Amino acid sequence: MTERLDQQALYMLSKGLTANVSDWNKFYLVASVRPYIKLPSMILSILSVVALLASEAAAHGAVTSYTIAGKAYPGYQGFSPSSSTSVIQWQWSDYNPVTVVTDAKVRCNGGKSAALSATAAPGDTITATWQQWTHSQGPIIVWLYKCAGAFSACDGSGANWFKIDEGGFSGDGVKVFLDSETPSGWQIAKLVGGNKGWSSKIPAGLASGNYLVRHELIALHQANSPQFYPECAQIVVTGSGTAQPDASFKTSIPGYAKQTDSNIKVPINDHTIPQTYKVPGPAVWKGAALKAREFSA
Repeated sequence: MTERLDQQALYMLSKGLTANVSDWNKFYLVASVRPYIKLPSMILSILSVVALLASEAAAHGAVTSYTIAGKAYPGYQGFSPSSSTSVIQWQWSDYNPVTVVTDAKVRCNGGKSAALSATAAPGDTITATWQQWTHSQGPIIVWLYKCAGAFSACDGSGANWFKIDEGGFSGDGVKVFLDSETPSGWQIAKLVGGNKGWSSKIPAGLASGNYLVRHELIALHQANSPQFYPECAQIVVTGSGTAQPDASFKTSIPGYAKQTDSNIKVPINDHTIPQTYKVPGPAVWKGAALKAREFSA
């Protein structure tokens, strides 16, 4: 492995510092595994600087593992797809953000049906973990979609998506603004760093069946230039529940927002606008009881 990474790192350096976004992702990979690479310290220093510059341009993060009903599930590893084919997560193409909310990739990052599924019951906790995340501005949204039948025939189309959780902004607009870093008024700031998780409860009374669970981060750190990071996984909900949200809670993805919406295209550095934020999409469906949410490090 070390030899392969050495060769890859040298190849990336040969591409120069004007690499495209995909190359930035590869630079970040090498920098993130630097303890395992036997390269001269000067090269490792260059890689670290490049990784920092790349993270400033785009967040480049993805859900990399799940804990559902107390059981750990590995996520899809975009840099080593051959090692993560048997997972519950739809297999996405890369770490690059979706930048247009009407793009078909905004549904599940262009992912496809997975080989496995998790099992849980209403009231159980779903925790998604991001191996790395770098930006402190933007909402977190957790969605469910009830499949009509088998996962193999479920593509997430139609107005059947509903929110079970969200995290937004609670700054005061006096000391903590929409673009504040430290402290940040955004719940998403809790994910900054490495291996941070966001936990949500499956709504009480939810009807049993096959569901897609979709975790979405919308990075708003660049003014008027949103970046969408969605991933989907498969979960079988058990139990005797029969509850489903009515049409007012449901929407399609894409379709839940427009690119010109004020909570999508945000001039985040403008302190003269109201320092408030409404998370995109319909209201959170709480099921037969109030939702519960917790943060796990």
